[in-house]
Amino acid sequence: MIQFIHFPIIIVSLFVVSLVSPSLSTNAVDTWCSRTPYPDVCNHIFNAKHFNPTKLSEFKTMARKIALDTALATETLTKQLGLNSPTEKESAALADCLHLYKITILQLNKTFSHKCSDFDIQTWLSSALTNLDTCRAGFADLHVAFPLLLNNNNVTKLISNSLAMNNYSKSNSETGYRRGFPTWVRARDRRLLQAESPKANVVVAQDGSGNYRTIAAALAAGRRSGSGRFVIYVKKGVYEENVVIGNEMKNIMLLGDGLRYTIVTGSRSVGGGSTTFNSATVFVSGERFIGRGITFRNTAGPENYQAVALMSGSDRSVFFRCGFEGYQDTLYAHSQRQFYRECYIYGTIDFIFGNAIVVLQNCIILVRKPIHGQECTVTAQGRMEPNQNTGISIHNSRVMAAADLEPVRSSVRTYLGRPWNQYSRTVYLQNYLDDLVNPAGWSEWSGDFGLNTLYYGEYKNFGPGSSTNNRVKWKGYRVITSATEASTFTVGNFIGGNSWLPETGVPFTAGL
Repeated sequence: MIQFIHFPIIIVSLFVVSLVSPSLSTNAVDTWCSRTPYPDVCNHIFNAKHFNPTKLSEFKTMARKIALDTALATETLTKQLGLNSPTEKESAALADCLHLYKITILQLNKTFSHKCSDFDIQTWLSSALTNLDTCRAGFADLHVAFPLLLNNNNVTKLISNSLAMNNYSKSNSETGYRRGFPTWVRARDRRLLQAESPKANVVVAQDGSGNYRTIAAALAAGRRSGSGRFVIYVKKGVYEENVVIGNEMKNIMLLGDGLRYTIVTGSRSVGGGSTTFNSATVFVSGERFIGRGITFRNTAGPENYQAVALMSGSDRSVFFRCGFEGYQDTLYAHSQRQFYRECYIYGTIDFIFGNAIVVLQNCIILVRKPIHGQECTVTAQGRMEPNQNTGISIHNSRVMAAADLEPVRSSVRTYLGRPWNQYSRTVYLQNYLDDLVNPAGWSEWSGDFGLNTLYYGEYKNFGPGSSTNNRVKWKGYRVITSATEASTFTVGNFIGGNSWLPETGVPFTAGL
């Protein structure tokens, strides 16, 4: 058990909404609060803070400021809990939480920029909420109790309320393409991705022929490179290292010699004592990351449970012709806007998962042989609330058996996905589905959890596993027949690709 007696009562008071402050709520505040998932918390906090906004825009700004202040206080508490944590497992889980709170604070701060759009705000609030869920999940991974003080701090409810209000009468998509790419891809990045041999800032080579022998050393140099794109060319070889590209490391590009030749590998896993979040061979949170021609691998094996090859929480990140190799939880598309093109993804259970706004296009998805008796699930999407603009969209790709599964494919049930969280959202658009896909298509997570609230859709898929005649009959599942509905999940609309992808140079299809 974690001992909390060392913490002064003033810290605790930062997280408890006063229930004795006189009510200063106006009818307007009451009305606005009534539109949130947690109206009581909303009303109490506005009363306690003596905030009395007269405009909806003021109310939204104040609500986000309250969430930010509470997150800052929680970060301080988390740090103190870590210093006083009596066990190694609790310390590991709290270290994840501290990192996640730092990201949350950064994202909440960004919502106050005059340059950001409503879609930006919705993305960052969705990500902030995901961060807090990931913090809690780390304790579950390591089978230790979640600290009571973190459980009662109201940060999640405050962010959830802001998310709901921002979504009120807002568009939840971005549109627009430029030269075949989402407009968020900058022109110079597009040239980098299209160039046969892009110019690198530094070269990594194991044989000493480059500037550095490890990716970590090259990244350390990248921190001093300024604000422009920093290209790290990683020559062919197998690099056994765990790589962290943090929030401060923006505009990093890892350029390999091809996914068969440049490989970054590690073996951390939940079975080996890591949290899922911290098991990643490569961890990326710095915005606008680009990976091209490189494979991210986790060799922990199916017997060690969750073992991530790549974790991306990088906003507007792009992966082009990359490989992702693992078993359970291979590709962790954790949060924010992400795009994968012409990639190979290998795994067994929930091997494309997370709560990002992500499109995988023209990819090869290969199901591997699991432990005897296990079923395989391609996706496990983690959308927690209906106001989050998150989900997994798989477009114009192929779902097939890997070589090791091929001999036993008839004895292993394989599903397109299962609901990790209540509002899980995943769509398959115009893909080839081989006959390893079970006729039911989708699997339960736990009984009827999420079956009425999820959104699972299939649109014009083809191949022997694509028939929807015997698919699940859940309320949340649908065979999409409308091109308009399907287009909601395309690169242009779902991740606002037209506003940022063109600059990366990665080819993409904007619509269906």
